[in-house]
Amino acid sequence: MSLKISASELESKITAIFVKAGSLPAEAKQVASNLVMANLSGHDSHGVGMTPRYVDAILEGNLKPNSNVAIKVDTGMLLGLDGQQGFGQIVGVQAMELAFERVAQHGACIMTLASAHHLGRIGHYAEMAAAKGWVSLHFVSVASRPVVAPFGGGDGRFGTNPCCIGIPIGYGANASEPFVLDFATSRVAQGKMRVAHNEGREVEPGTLIDEHGNPTNKPGVVVVPQSNGKMGALRTFGEHKGFGLAVACELLGGALSGGGTWHKEADGRRAVINCMLTIVIDPKRLGTQTSFAEESLAFVDWLRESPDAPDSEGVVIAGEPERQARVDRMKNGIVVDDATWQEIQEAGRKLGMAV
Repeated sequence: MSLKISASELESKITAIFVKAGSLPAEAKQVASNLVMANLSGHDSHGVGMTPRYVDAILEGNLKPNSNVAIKVDTGMLLGLDGQQGFGQIVGVQAMELAFERVAQHGACIMTLASAHHLGRIGHYAEMAAAKGWVSLHFVSVASRPVVAPFGGGDGRFGTNPCCIGIPIGYGANASEPFVLDFATSRVAQGKMRVAHNEGREVEPGTLIDEHGNPTNKPGVVVVPQSNGKMGALRTFGEHKGFGLAVACELLGGALSGGGTWHKEADGRRAVINCMLTIVIDPKRLGTQTSFAEESLAFVDWLRESPDAPDSEGVVIAGEPERQARVDRMKNGIVVDDATWQEIQEAGRKLGMAV
């Protein structure tokens, strides 16, 4: 069973939950809007299904509503920020806006953000930069129950540690939609396993190991405790290559920002703490804006001219599936599976409200 609901109605319901949990209305609306946008973009793993976890994190005191980003270091092009365990959808946007001020002044900014609660879909921040005609790179660590196994390892040791690169394509009248590469360094996002488990689906071979370190297709091994009380783990994409990038995200996002890395047993907390290294560059200040715009368009056009491979839908550029999903789901509504909706209703009940 599932529920189909419009984006506006879903945003209204989720906003009400966060207001009840202690957020000021403007904050609650911005967080809800970000989550719904993830659903609209086809990333249900980062959408409203995260609401129950956010509510639990607030109740345990590890997600702090109405917190703002704090500036710890400011040397112009270098920014060191602390999210103070505020909503990532709030402090993440504040951090990007501060970085944009420095890019406008200096042509580039290197920014670290420590101790933000779950930042949501990292592509959102790359899209913010691309809308200004700027390139951005994002390396993110995840401090929560370790759900990803190192290559060659048999249990979870770190988080899904996403990496994201946003690149504007073209410029001005010749601008095209941006290239937005946004992916977890695990084979799939942890949230996708929650969605698959709630929908009663198995997942592709090679995605998971169970609580004994053996391959499995059952997503529940990383969603609920297993018979021996332990959990399974996700695998990294690309074997040692994805593992290497995951380690880089942990060190650049977590260690370099001052937020720290994960090197302990799971402690049962529901909070998801993200740290991020972001680099934003203005091609105009490099003196390459015109050639960059021309070359980016020419290269993407060259890729699209490739003939369709057998049994494929042809060449797809990063960012296109999300934009297409938004058009479809804005028109036809967002589907929320029954288990996820029940979890959202239970989150409301914890706060003393009916959803």
